[in-house]
Parts: sequence; structure tokens; C-alpha cells
Amino acid sequence: MISFIISLLVLIVGYFLYGGLVQWAFGANKERKTPAYTHSDGVDYVPMSWWRAFLIQFLNIAGLGPIFGAIMGAMYGTASFIWIVLGTILAGATHDYVSGMLSVRNGGASLPEIVGQQLGLGVKQVMRGFTIILLVLVGAVFVSGPAGLLHGIVPSIDTIWWAVIVFAYYIMATLLPIDKLIGRLYPIFGFALLFMAVGILLAMFWNHAPIPEISDSISIKHPQNLPIFPMMFVSIACGAISGFHATQSPLMARCLTNERLGKRVFYGAMVAEGAVALVWAAAATSFFGSVGGLQQYVASLPKTANAAAEVVSLISHSWLGVFGGALAMIGVVAAPITSGDTALRSARLIVSDFLQVEQKSFLKRIYIALPLFAACFVLLQVNFDILWRYFAWSNQTLSVFTLWAVTLWFARRSDTRKGVSQAYLLTLIPAMFMTAVCTSYILYAPEGFGVPYWISVCSGVVLACLFAVLFFLFKGKKS
Repeated sequence: MISFIISLLVLIVGYFLYGGLVQWAFGANKERKTPAYTHSDGVDYVPMSWWRAFLIQFLNIAGLGPIFGAIMGAMYGTASFIWIVLGTILAGATHDYVSGMLSVRNGGASLPEIVGQQLGLGVKQVMRGFTIILLVLVGAVFVSGPAGLLHGIVPSIDTIWWAVIVFAYYIMATLLPIDKLIGRLYPIFGFALLFMAVGILLAMFWNHAPIPEISDSISIKHPQNLPIFPMMFVSIACGAISGFHATQSPLMARCLTNERLGKRVFYGAMVAEGAVALVWAAAATSFFGSVGGLQQYVASLPKTANAAAEVVSLISHSWLGVFGGALAMIGVVAAPITSGDTALRSARLIVSDFLQVEQKSFLKRIYIALPLFAACFVLLQVNFDILWRYFAWSNQTLSVFTLWAVTLWFARRSDTRKGVSQAYLLTLIPAMFMTAVCTSYILYAPEGFGVPYWISVCSGVVLACLFAVLFFLFKGKKS
């Protein structure tokens, strides 16, 4: 219990202290006009209050990762607590803030354009394709996942029909102006998601649930003997750092009314997501009495069952009752739905930026979106577990591209205020770490190349060091 409370406090303090440091290093200027005013079009560039922008950003990024990912990450023991807290403050929230603010500074530019400015035209083209593939993957994953959860809440409607309903909503959310559907529904969804997290948090205290201490189970082994590095760091994903977030930030970068509000919207939303992940990692271990209890319950489930979904449903209904459990499950469903719709919306904006097709015209929005919908529909025919594995790795790999790009931006910036010249260290260390994680994972994982463990890890570390050397060689030069 003490470890959990300290972890939660560190997240809160980290928002104010480290978040303030990152904001200062970036040089947010409240006098600078934002794209919401300079590019206003009534569709994607729409001025919004900071709290509405925060809720939308929070729901955009809070997919299944901070809930399902945190539960599966808890299978590795309380090391998951440490990664969620430190990963959120030092890597994830910093990654989200800087990428979001660079979009603000560049007229609401999408992620490939931002990365391309720093890493060159070749990388920009790769990023365009890679990002669109990831976003369509997200759209497919976050149709299948919510459809299964909704079928559990309302069994009378088949999973296939729920998938049709969710997909139809995605089409509307992708095409309509951002303040017509997303801007109105998200506050409701946000309440459900926050109620779920707060409700589970209070239930843990009310039931005196035995949350394990970090020192007691940090060395516990995964039931399948999977190593903590790199497997846990990819499993938790969105609860600590996620490249997908950088694809979502431009949506709110086009609605932010003041640069100084970026800390609340971008850094704050990631800290809120980290808190949700921490709550679910703690709940999953405390509800079953220990990390071992969680492992035994998951092992008892049929192989075809979605283990994380079963854990969420059992905990929600046991601790919050019928009504509270249903509302909590709606919050869990809202999280992936509100990421899936904006994933396809982001894909539309990236394609329109590349093709230079204005999006004020409804017909032109349809022209861009139809191929994306078709690709998403095709992917829906693929097994969910396979989709999720490749989404998780692609998601973290995208964060590597983004971290190296923002690190170069920090190093090349013209602002030479005292102390700012070394600001690239804020993102250099996370960039090296995530490079090692993603390289080691794709080499070692069963869905990757199946290379022996130590060869995979050493290769990841070597590649991270090589990128660091290249960074110092070229950081003073243009892309």
C-alpha cells in the first residue's frame, strides 16, 4: 500500500516539477498566436477551452493500453509500478508535450511533417507510411476490443453487430467537424473513464486490498518466464510512453488557445493516463491477494479468453456493484473507442497534409477517408491477438522516431538562453532507452525473429549507442 501511495504522489509532484522544467526548456510563449486562430477553418482548427482540450487529449490517448496493458504488465510484479511512474514523467509525458508543442509551433502539422523537418525527407516518407499503417491498425484493434466488451455488457447484441455500430461511429467522428461529435461526447466519456479509475481506487482502500510493496515482488518471475526487459516495457505501452500519442497531439494542437496551456493538455493528459495505469496495475494484484494470485487466475482462464478483459469485468462488478460496475465498464469501453475514432481522423489529416488537399470541403474529406475505412475493414478480418502484438511494437517504435526528432530539435534550436542548450538531454536518454527496448523486443519476441535473449539485448544496446553517436555527430547540422 505504501509503495502505491508514494508512486501516485510522485506522479502528481512530477507533473508540477518535471513538467514545469520541460515547459521552461521548450520556451512556451503565451503571446504567440496559435494555429486555432491563425488557421481557423471551423472543422479541424477550432479554439477550445483548456479543460475540453485536456479531456479530448486524455481520451484520445487512453486506449486499451493503460488498462489492459497495465494489467498484463502487473504479471511481471511491482516493477510495473516503477516503469509506469518513471516512464510517464521522464519519457511519456515529455514525449507527448514536446511533440504536441512542435505541432503548435508548426501550424498544427502532423507527426510525419514534424519528424521530417529534423530527420530528413527520406525519414519523413517512411514515417508517413508507418504512421498511417499504425493508425489504421489502431482503428481495427479498437473496433474489435470495444465490440467484445460491449457484447459482455449487452449479450443480446452479437459482437459482429457491435463492431458494425462502433465502425459506423468511427466514420462519423472522422468526417464531422471536431466540435460537432467528438467535442460533445468526450466530456461524457471522460466522466465515465475517470469515475472508473477513482471508483476502483476508492474500492481498494475501502476493502483494505493488500496492494503488494515494491520490495516484496519486484523480482517475481512472469508465469511464462518472459524477461522484464524488454517485454514489460512493450506490454504496458500507453501507460508509460506511446508513439501513438504523438499522432493524436496535432488534433489538440489545432485547438489550443495559448501555448502556456500545453503543459495542462499534453503533459497533464499523459500523467492522468499514467495514474489510470497505476490504479489498474495495483487493482489487478490486490484483488487477487498478490501478484501470484493474479498469475494463477489468468492461468485458469481458457486460452481463447481475453485475460485482461476478464480481470477488468470481475474487479469492476465485484467492487463497484451492478450499477457501478456497468458504469466502470462503459468507461473501459469509452477509452478504446475514443482512441480509435481520432486515430482514423489523424490518418485523414496526415494523408491530406501529404497530398495538400484542403479539408473544409466534406466531399474532399470523404475522398481522403474512404481508402482508410476500407483498409481498416480488411484488418478487422485478422485475429485480434495478432493485431494487438504488432500494434504494441509499432506503437513503441513510433515513439523512437519521435524522441530522436525532438532531441534533434532541442539541439538545433536557435534559443540560446542559459541552460537551454543542454535541454536535449531531457529526450536523449528516453530516446536511447526506447531504441534498446524496441530493437531487443522485435529480435527476441516470438512474433519477431526469435533471436536468443542476450544477443537481442546486446544488439538493442549497441544500436542505441550508435544512434547516440550519430546524434552528436550531426546535431549541429541541418537534416
